[in-house]
Amino acid sequence: MAKKETKNRSELVAEVAAKADTSQTAVNSVLDALFDVLASSAKDDVKVTIPGWLAVERTERAARTGRNPQTGETIEIAAGSSVKLTAGSKLKAAVK
Repeated sequence: MAKKETKNRSELVAEVAAKADTSQTAVNSVLDALFDVLASSAKDDVKVTIPGWLAVERTERAARTGRNPQTGETIEIAAGSSVKLTAGSKLKAAVK
């Protein structure tokens, strides 16, 4: 199996700036603002949906019992929050 290519933030910013015919500084500012909005929305339990592309929402995990893998001892795992990203239909179709 071939190794997957990766694209870091600076490569992403450069590519978006070229496609949008704008500066990398402007794209960087927009990405920073987007990430701030996604983070604050998840914190405030607000689901963000970009139809066809993705949805971002906060999820809650109930407290549960687990096992320490080293000792086998039963432990209690506290309830917690997480973030769920869901791919939309356009994004799923793009990878087919």
